[in-house]
Amino acid sequence: MKNIFNKLAVALAILLLPQLKAQASSHREAPLIAFDPLADNTDLYAFRSPCDTNKIVLIANYIPFEHPAGGPNYYTFGENIRYEIHVKNNANTPGDNIVYRFTFQHTNQDATTFFNIRLGQQNIKTTYTCERSMDGGNTFSTIVSNGVVPPPNIGPRSIENATVGLGATSYGSLMQQAVATATSGEKVFCGPADDPFFVDLGGAFDVGGFRTGAQARDGLAKFNCHTIAIEVPITTLQKNGMNTTQASSILDGNFVIGVWASASRPQITTLSAAGNEPSYSGNWVQVSRLGMPLTNEVVIPLGMKDQWNRSNPYTSDGGYRQYFQNPELALYMDNSQYGGAVPGLDSLRIQTASLGTYDFRNTKQGLYPLKNTAAVSGTALADIGGFGAYLLPNNNSPRAVDIMPIFLMGVPNLNPYQLATGKNGNPLAAGKPFINNFLLYTPLIGTPEFADLLRLNMAVPVTPRTDPNFSSLGIVKAAVLGLTDPTYNNTNIQFIPNMDGFPNGRRLEDDVTTIELQAVSGVALAAIGLWYDDYTTNPVTPDLLHVIDFNAGVTHNDTTFQQCFPYLQEPWRGFNGQDYVGPTSVAELGLATPAAAMNAYPNPFTNEVTLKYKLSANANIMIQVVDLNGRVIQTIANERKEAGEYSAHWNSGNLASGIYFAKLSVGGQTIQSVKLIKTN
Repeated sequence: MKNIFNKLAVALAILLLPQLKAQASSHREAPLIAFDPLADNTDLYAFRSPCDTNKIVLIANYIPFEHPAGGPNYYTFGENIRYEIHVKNNANTPGDNIVYRFTFQHTNQDATTFFNIRLGQQNIKTTYTCERSMDGGNTFSTIVSNGVVPPPNIGPRSIENATVGLGATSYGSLMQQAVATATSGEKVFCGPADDPFFVDLGGAFDVGGFRTGAQARDGLAKFNCHTIAIEVPITTLQKNGMNTTQASSILDGNFVIGVWASASRPQITTLSAAGNEPSYSGNWVQVSRLGMPLTNEVVIPLGMKDQWNRSNPYTSDGGYRQYFQNPELALYMDNSQYGGAVPGLDSLRIQTASLGTYDFRNTKQGLYPLKNTAAVSGTALADIGGFGAYLLPNNNSPRAVDIMPIFLMGVPNLNPYQLATGKNGNPLAAGKPFINNFLLYTPLIGTPEFADLLRLNMAVPVTPRTDPNFSSLGIVKAAVLGLTDPTYNNTNIQFIPNMDGFPNGRRLEDDVTTIELQAVSGVALAAIGLWYDDYTTNPVTPDLLHVIDFNAGVTHNDTTFQQCFPYLQEPWRGFNGQDYVGPTSVAELGLATPAAAMNAYPNPFTNEVTLKYKLSANANIMIQVVDLNGRVIQTIANERKEAGEYSAHWNSGNLASGIYFAKLSVGGQTIQSVKLIKTN
């Protein structure tokens, strides 16, 4: 027996390590994107705003493992990257319906220093342009121009000191000042923030060794990320422009949206041997994407992770169904496979004989014996009038009935996907409605669109964060309440706390690692009446309690969240300043205000750009535009100016689109170089 166990452990080490190598949601989840952190989409959230329930909050995070003290070249959004948040609200149209696109620009305000912030200037100062498409990405209109990205939270002298740094009241004030109101009504924030994800990376990576209690360690604690947050009116996202007062119920399928985020880069990058900026050309290529958390980490096999990142969810994800119908993680919750070698998951065991009959272990039959029988007639499992062709595809894909729709289809408010409450022991009967995030078709029954999207029913009310029943277990907690609380002991549609939680959208507080591990262990099957093997008369069995009581060790973020937009907490500070003693003024430091500073707007531009510059003293100045090779294109100004603020204009005429630089010289010395991006 010991030798068998050792062989299992060796096999597990070989099989599991490559797959669990990046379980921190989408932090370094695939080989190629691990080398391109600026474009790495780490997390995605979609939830109804608890601060303004008429709005939906969409949050896409990028750049994993930002150390707060990672200077002097601190983290920021990348140029030549398209960051996008995609929304689907109409199942009868192909692909996206709404797309928000963000592009970022950098300006070195003071090229004479190595500090990121000094004397009121930033190096690098980042701004952004937000465009919105309401026709699936065919056409875009600009809704935010020259948006402000707050600087990194370096320390008190850089942020709050009025003579040495920016002189801000607090870092929080910089975040709030950076919140923009789009011309189309959305609130928008782009900038650094505390990474809200939480997971015991060390335990998970060590062959599934999840730790509990005081032993657990949050691998993302005190790391930052860069976030794009949008607060959007529900009427903008709902396909017919309706608000929730017009919904037929709190589970109205017409209010379901699917969300995913991506990052794309130009196809060709050309490096210069002369040390100039790289040049970019060719079509845009998607290099990262994220819908449901943890999909690419623990569902998609290593050899296909890069392909997954580059693929369009609507046209490709149906080809990945096999990995959801027999998820690899299920092997480690099955004693006949590798369950014995993963003690961290020993509380999670999948039904092998639910109701004495149904086996949901990988490659077993699951509910397939019911296919085309009278028992499934009138349910979602029927081939005629239902989705049986996809939910019961063959006799060796047991999790096509639960894991696959949770990730790739959404879950409809149809039998059997209702709580066991009111079913009187028949899991296929009508029960307590508790979820509907299935994108509604007209007619309802048709070919579903398989796509890894974070699906949210916007009609579901918000669970207040102060509600004593609020839980990081999301829908799992709603199911427990719906099964055990007499308040919900009926088959009516009524709000149960946490029905607005993952996988119905994703709130910042939701413990998605625990929820997904419980789901793989069959908790959703148990919720609808396919109880665990030890069921006799009482469904609340030791096996069920073991699964419900399981957690992945780290169950909450390492800090709080803000109550209202942008909801994410301030980024962790690189230096707290409590032990600092030393000069705090310009005079004490022996520094002088920079001779000049310049910025450009709009940037990117089409034909004409304005260069606004400031002189701290009378001086001879020159402004020249040069190309990537340093060749002078045009001298815009060459004259003596008194101290003050000025503007100069450059009309690029028939020059090709691309990157140029505006160089500001004072007294013959180059003070600043501003990158100019000319577009078609």
